[in-house]
Amino acid sequence: MPALQTGAEVEPISPYLRFSRDEWARLRASTPLTLTEAELAALRGINDAVSLTEVAEVYLPLSRLLNLYVSAIQSLHKATDTFLGHLPAKVPYIIGIAGSVAVGKSTMARILQAVLSRWPDHPRVDLVTTDGFLYPTAVLEERGLMDRKGFPESYDQRRLVRFLKEIKRGAPEVAAPVYSHLSYDIVTGAYQKVCQPDVLIVEGLNVLQTGDLRVQARGARIFVSDFFDFSIYIDADEQTIEGWYVARFLKFRETIFRDPRSYFNRYADLTKAEAIDKARSIWREINGPNLRKNIEPTRERAQLILRKGGDHHVEEVRLRKL
Repeated sequence: MPALQTGAEVEPISPYLRFSRDEWARLRASTPLTLTEAELAALRGINDAVSLTEVAEVYLPLSRLLNLYVSAIQSLHKATDTFLGHLPAKVPYIIGIAGSVAVGKSTMARILQAVLSRWPDHPRVDLVTTDGFLYPTAVLEERGLMDRKGFPESYDQRRLVRFLKEIKRGAPEVAAPVYSHLSYDIVTGAYQKVCQPDVLIVEGLNVLQTGDLRVQARGARIFVSDFFDFSIYIDADEQTIEGWYVARFLKFRETIFRDPRSYFNRYADLTKAEAIDKARSIWREINGPNLRKNIEPTRERAQLILRKGGDHHVEEVRLRKL
């Protein structure tokens, strides 16, 4: 018997629950806003106009959700240890944050770190960026990859996987290499020590990638995202992100590029028109292709997608159904 035709538009099945900004904000419940304007100002990135209202309506509901998830995972680990007859081991909860250049990943990671650290069950929250796992400039130049910086092949993926494996193993101290945006290179001999935090946030362009980012270990494929307990993708239209990138480039031209030690010091004396042309050229040749080929295709692998509008404010939230 043929299916009944009602004429109504059938909404495609989605693995996500979709929330408007107002609907998501109501899920904050009674979570208090303890972040001050002065603290928020120190966390904002260049051109990121995140307000306390945005923190209350977007970040606090997310922190409440993650607090529940962290508690549930901690209970699960305790139950497993009890079953195996092991002493309780501290296993950090790892959150991955992905998205394009200039979309606001770093600002979000810092604010999320701040609000999560205010929950009593997991006060120690560390943040690591995958910039530190880029190959040094000398290696990239030797391999002809300087114009591919930020693409999957420019990262020491095996080192990143080993780092996360040690974190999940509960190692008392794990060292992450440090990257300098001033010199545009790895800082020789400098390391960030991660010592069994309650929560670890890992922020980077390709943290949800598979394919070329796999590492073979005893015949099994291991991905960076295999170590994540929760993952977030920050989304926006490419044209909008390109505009944010150009605005950031112009801001850097007036600030960090003027430092003689800056790798990009040569751009400091560009006129505004020349700087805009250069930024659009970099986007067209590097950042845009990387977004379309490597970053955006990983969006649906995230458990939470934050969709931004042109003013950098989150307009919609999608939460993957369990």
